Amino acid sequence: MTQEKTTPHDNKGYLNMELLRFTTAGSVDDGKSTLIGRLLYDSKSIFADQLEQVAKSSERKGLDHTDLALLTDGLKDEREQGITIDVAYRYFATPKRKFIIADTPGHIQYTRNMVTGASTANCALLLVDARKGVIEQTRRHSIIASLLKIPHVIVCVNKMDLVDYSNEVFEQIKEDYEAFASKLEVKDVRFIPISALNGDNVVNRSEEMSWYEGSTLLYTLENIHIGSDHNHIDCRFPVQNVIRPKTDKYHDYRGYAGRIASGVFKAGDEVTVMPSGFSSKIKSIDTYDGAIDEAFAPMSVTIQLEDEIDIGRGDMIVRTNNKPDAIQDIEVMVCWLNGKGPKPRAKYILRHTTSEVKAMIKDITYKLDISTLHRNEEDKEVGANDICKMQLRTTKPLLADSYSKNRITGSLILVDEGTNETVAAGMIV
Repeated sequence: MTQEKTTPHDNKGYLNMELLRFTTAGSVDDGKSTLIGRLLYDSKSIFADQLEQVAKSSERKGLDHTDLALLTDGLKDEREQGITIDVAYRYFATPKRKFIIADTPGHIQYTRNMVTGASTANCALLLVDARKGVIEQTRRHSIIASLLKIPHVIVCVNKMDLVDYSNEVFEQIKEDYEAFASKLEVKDVRFIPISALNGDNVVNRSEEMSWYEGSTLLYTLENIHIGSDHNHIDCRFPVQNVIRPKTDKYHDYRGYAGRIASGVFKAGDEVTVMPSGFSSKIKSIDTYDGAIDEAFAPMSVTIQLEDEIDIGRGDMIVRTNNKPDAIQDIEVMVCWLNGKGPKPRAKYILRHTTSEVKAMIKDITYKLDISTLHRNEEDKEVGANDICKMQLRTTKPLLADSYSKNRITGSLILVDEGTNETVAAGMIV
């Protein structure tokens, strides 16, 4: 039972392939790890020695089949308890696309792990046990996906083999989920009936469910349109570094390196540097392979300007006629990550794009009940995994957009000054 790993040989084409990040979420025994194992196995993305190790582990457990879940449950604690407790990142590729999977835990007490894994995802895979239907955890994970503005959600109705591959069961779950999801801001929801254990509709079409006319999971992941997930309207380029080679060939070169957060930049564009407000034109856009005419999110490039302006890390190059707000009083939805709750008037380091400022919590507006979306304005006691809305005040203005408009310039983290721990991840309202 050995498989060779197949990867595209054309290295240049491989590097330029589109990358899809997706997160998996579901309740404890919904079969997330088995699904990812099946996806990796059936798409031939596993080394033979990895598979051998899993086969041996399965044998030691007295199983009569190779437990593909063991491919992803890498942490020893998880293998012993049979649960996933951390965010495990897995990487694989098919000839069409590259993928990064964030496998997040199902338990309520690991809400923060799901927020971490889902914050950069294009797509969320929500697993539903066909026998149990839409449960509280399904709703909780959907609400988080909605809060984090994940553009695409695929509801995988798993364990169809345990309900005799029933079309009625699948349709009922679909109806229940759609009724609930209509209250949320999730634009694109798809439903796929699967059996991760047997591989039905994961990579290969199921012979047991001839009534299902949609795509398999892998085909959906390979073809889902993510080009428009990035904001290509608001041009935002947070400067990470100033490039000054000072060699004979590039004696006067001064470029600003970073990753485009949103928008499209072209050579010759009129731009403004924030917060100074000085304007200039783009002289050139440089990459490792040479100069290019235009660049867009999420490319990493170096921009040269026609004028010499004092620019450093934390500044932002933007289109002159479309600037972000410079704000010091910030309303933010926060997922609290730390065991110690926020203290009123406590000071934190706030990191936003490439800039770092000091910030103070002015007020906690309400705590959000993740299961019902109820806003509790009475209970302001915030602990780990709680989601709340708070008011922050920063020592200097942030160049920010609302999170709904721009997931990069609309997100931030709070760091404890004393311990240097990340205590919260926030979305600017």
